[in-house]
Amino acid sequence: RTLPNASVTDNIRSIFGNAVSRELIEVNSEDQKLAFKMKGYISNANYSVKKCILILFINHRLVESSALKKAVETVYAAYLPKNTHPFLYLSLEIAPQNVDVNVHPTKHEVHFLHEDSIIESVQKHIESKLLGANSSRTYFTQTLLPGLSASGGSEEKASSATAEPAERVYAHQMVRTDCRAQKLDAFLKPREKQPADPETAGPSSGKTATNADQPGVTEVKDIDDEDMMEALEEQEAGMVEGQEENSIASLDGQRKRPRTEEEGQKEVDEELTAAASPKRRVIKLNSVKDLRAEIAENTHKGLQEVLQSHSFVGCVNPQWALIQHHTKLYLLNTTKLSQELFYQILIYDFGNFGVLRLSEPAPLYDLVLLALDSEDSGWTEEDGPKEGLAQYIADFLKKKAEMLEDYFSLEIDQEGNLTGLPLLLDSYTPIMEGLPMFILRLATEVNWDDEKDCFRDFSKECSMFYSIRKQYILEPSEEQGAEGNSWRWRVEHVIFKAFRTLFSPPKIFSEDGTVLQIANLTDLYKVFERC
Repeated sequence: RTLPNASVTDNIRSIFGNAVSRELIEVNSEDQKLAFKMKGYISNANYSVKKCILILFINHRLVESSALKKAVETVYAAYLPKNTHPFLYLSLEIAPQNVDVNVHPTKHEVHFLHEDSIIESVQKHIESKLLGANSSRTYFTQTLLPGLSASGGSEEKASSATAEPAERVYAHQMVRTDCRAQKLDAFLKPREKQPADPETAGPSSGKTATNADQPGVTEVKDIDDEDMMEALEEQEAGMVEGQEENSIASLDGQRKRPRTEEEGQKEVDEELTAAASPKRRVIKLNSVKDLRAEIAENTHKGLQEVLQSHSFVGCVNPQWALIQHHTKLYLLNTTKLSQELFYQILIYDFGNFGVLRLSEPAPLYDLVLLALDSEDSGWTEEDGPKEGLAQYIADFLKKKAEMLEDYFSLEIDQEGNLTGLPLLLDSYTPIMEGLPMFILRLATEVNWDDEKDCFRDFSKECSMFYSIRKQYILEPSEEQGAEGNSWRWRVEHVIFKAFRTLFSPPKIFSEDGTVLQIANLTDLYKVFERC
């Protein structure tokens, strides 16, 4: 029994106890469009019981509404512990003609017009009240028994009570790899295969080798132990004299390619960089600036983030490789990605390349003849004799030698011999089987009359020559062993490592199949329930 003059909160206190009454929040809402009013009291986030208590009055009649009960429990699920429920007293006033009481034989269950809209309005109002009342929590402490020491773990308990609980990571959301982790084989560069007899080898074998890994084709200057000791001695002497320089860095001239002109003035030491001369030139050509702006404007930020923080899985073949990013597995076209990477290096490091010197000068005439003998050249008898075309192309490129050497470090001597290629990435040598076709296409596919088109076309042809191409990589035999798989090491530890810092993937790569998502851990758990 309740007192005649008692308020709603007094009646709740007398029936359900003080534990409920001191945790109540008053709610009042009205919607003229839906023609309903609501008032009542709900428990805050401090109170919870094992079973939901919903006292619902509609037009001053005690009824039940399973839809409304489910809706308010959904709101409280975000605030209460698992398997606990709230207390609610709600009184709704709805137009009588909108209420259907003939749903249940006992008339306890009712439905009403615009039920979904009214329930949604009630749900939003309750949620807004809980948000305002969720700034604090009340915790009840237990008095310690006499004789027990409270100094033992009081500080730890206090700190744990104030610390925020760690967010739980479910198994299907767990990332089990770290993109920052390194492998030991990154420091174990595969040994290059030496020629059987360099002295007796023919001149053509040194000019266009059949094995891209042969050091007889190119000579990349590495720092040996003696050079390292000399560099350390110079560094120590410089420190004594107060000079701020790094002698080891000056030997190889390694730098990270700047993304902006301002960053281009800063020296940044990195293990893997686009190769550059010790003193970097600042290029102010408008054509080069326009090409750089095109790359920046066409960058896909999502793919860039994936490549910057990926974990390398492995090579399927020279054309395809697998990487992981968070919980997703991607299949990447290494050929297209590496070609775009080298194109961007050629544009961003324009005029700042090192040189890969050939062990023997390669005559342009002979290279063009080799290319014309290939079916890929498209040569027909109507084009004229091959010898005449080869001589014309050799003379033409010889006239462009000064510009090619200055801007791209492509060296051609006065006799028309190719003596050097641009060093685009440290520890990377292009596959020399593609050199003849590269020289031929420089004369046929590059627009030499327009400055911007010339730089773009040359960079595209050069990047195609430097890219990882399946047709020039033979499957390793049992005798070759690790030597035949050296391309895998270069893909993982040179190409894909450069993707982290030197690459801005274009937007088209997200649409043309260059980057394909083939699995997602979350979706796999839905199918297999474990992995």
